[in-house]
This record gives sequence, C-alpha cells and structure tokens, in this order.
Amino acid sequence: MLLNIFILFYMFICGMIILCSLRKHLLLTLLSLEYLVVIIFFSFFLFLNFYDSEYYFIIIFLTFSVCEGVLGLSILVSMIRCHGNDNLMNLSGLMW
Repeated sequence: MLLNIFILFYMFICGMIILCSLRKHLLLTLLSLEYLVVIIFFSFFLFLNFYDSEYYFIIIFLTFSVCEGVLGLSILVSMIRCHGNDNLMNLSGLMW
C-alpha cells in the first residue's frame, strides 16, 4: 500500500511539472490537466477501497471532471475558430 502511495505521489509531481512547463499550447495544458484528474481519481478510488467506503463521491468527482474537460474543450474550439491556432503567446487578454 505504501508503494502505491509513493507511485501516485511521483506521478502527481510529474504531472504538475508537465503542467507548469507546457504553457505555450492550450491543448497540451488541457491534456496535462486531464492526466492530473486521472491520478486524483485513482487515488480517491484507492483511498475509498482501503476504508471499504461507498463510491458515491467518485461518481460526483467524475461528473465534475467531465464538466471541466468539456469547458476546456469548448474554450479550445472557440480559440481556434477566432484565432486560427491554440498558441497562447499570440493571445491577448483584451481580445477575449
């Protein structure tokens, strides 16, 4: 069990490093956020499985993570339609 916690912590730290280093393109940022959501989902599952608890919280978490993914995808589609690419360096805050 302790090895699983260390592996999850290592995966989470790697995901955070990737999230902080990939700031040029919106699609890569959204993919790293989804990676972090999957790691958090797996850690919730292990935690609730260890304590023999109900899994209703996991369903609520999945619902919110799907909403987060859809919101990010809609922002990506809107940005590509308006600006032609997903490069964040060409985007000005005043243009939104």
